[in-house]
Amino acid sequence: MAKKDIRPRYKFPEKGRDAETLNKALREAGERDALWKDGKTFSLVFYAGEDVSEVTRNAYDAYRNENGLNPTAFPSLRKFENEVVSQTIDLMHGDDDVAGNMTSGGTESILCAVKAAYSWAKANKPHITQPEMVVPISVHPAFDKAAHYFGIKMVHVPVNAVDMRADVKEMEAAINANTILIVGSAPAYPHGVVDPIEELGALAEKNNLWLHVDACVGGYILPWVERLGYTVPKFDFRVKGVHSMSMDLHKYGYSAKGGSCVLYKNSELRKHQYFVYTGWTGGIYASPSVAGTRPGGAIAAAWAVLQYLGEEGYMRLAKDVMDATMKVRRAVESIEGIHIIGNPHMCVLAIGSDKLPIYNVGDELTAKGYHIDRQQNPSSLHLTISWGNVKAIDQFIIDLQEAVTKVGKFNMHKLSTQFTIGLVKTAGKVLNDDQMSKFTNFLAKMGGGDGPPKRTAAMYGMMGALPNKGDLDDLILDMLDGLNKPEKL
Repeated sequence: MAKKDIRPRYKFPEKGRDAETLNKALREAGERDALWKDGKTFSLVFYAGEDVSEVTRNAYDAYRNENGLNPTAFPSLRKFENEVVSQTIDLMHGDDDVAGNMTSGGTESILCAVKAAYSWAKANKPHITQPEMVVPISVHPAFDKAAHYFGIKMVHVPVNAVDMRADVKEMEAAINANTILIVGSAPAYPHGVVDPIEELGALAEKNNLWLHVDACVGGYILPWVERLGYTVPKFDFRVKGVHSMSMDLHKYGYSAKGGSCVLYKNSELRKHQYFVYTGWTGGIYASPSVAGTRPGGAIAAAWAVLQYLGEEGYMRLAKDVMDATMKVRRAVESIEGIHIIGNPHMCVLAIGSDKLPIYNVGDELTAKGYHIDRQQNPSSLHLTISWGNVKAIDQFIIDLQEAVTKVGKFNMHKLSTQFTIGLVKTAGKVLNDDQMSKFTNFLAKMGGGDGPPKRTAAMYGMMGALPNKGDLDDLILDMLDGLNKPEKL
């Protein structure tokens, strides 16, 4: 009989704890977190120094209780949001017609834009009963989430196999009478390349389609990268055909978490984002974005960091980051067995290999305290380099070289990974669907416990070897379910 997964039930505390005890508990809980302050975390956290952190922390604290739901109650938040949006429009080369709002993050910005495109299509293309969205396979999964929520059919098309950018001909071929929206990224998260937005803009104009540009990662750094003299394809409102854009303040805007912007070519398009309900007994309800309550602290922090850094500050940070990025690119080119995938336009990179099991290289770096994301199709290690990583770049290059050298030699971790992948491939040929599902779940629990294992090469290799996509979905759902429970007793 399988052992029951016993989880603790935490009862509501009967008495409060003193502040000192709580602070100690908070510090102890964070000891297992990613080591972002030492520059070893290449995603999730965007750190620009203690001075910037203090500015955002003070602004957030000053408005931590205010609610952006009702702008008439808090005109200060309305002022902050409108100024942040206006300054972002200026950065994106928008004219006086461009309008937008702040949201809680990239996913909400994308949900808002897709909802607006859907509502726009309902008003302008009422014959469409099953709307479709055409996107490159490199597009962020937030678009798949939006399609899932709103009942839009997703049509994924391949990217150019050489430069990893959206293939405009493939996207054009996928467009049909039900298409309402096409998407390009600046950059696409997996490989740091800016899609050919000008060509996509022409395609949108030709077919009367809504074009959204996802600049969540690059929106607040690509303009400075371009000014530094690097080649950056046009991706913003300089491009005819762009209907909406998303960009995250809490990424390279270096603001506090919970800050993003969604912009529209004009206010009429933005109105399709809004929700209004006038029949409620509680009064008239109007909401500009997905969220109801909107944390005032995130809005105030975004305004404060833009004012604090200004163009001069952002240019300084961007130069440091791009200098470090080019150092990594040169190092990767000099290390035999690995390479940069595509030709990134900014400080987001994917490291791949045709000779080595790249996930094993990632595992060796993880053992040294680094947090680096894994990617697939093709297999690669993902680096989002921000200012917080700059001080650790030289040591990272040394550790990367050592990891590659170690993986190139025989070791038990490499052998174990190859054995697991081979086992899954063999099992896929002899087991039925139900047996295969149970087998893969057994392997995942053996390697991962309550969550992803420290060494993930075997797990990713196993996923790639699964013959049935449904098995992989079930495996990830089980893992996600486990992570969203209290730890085992």
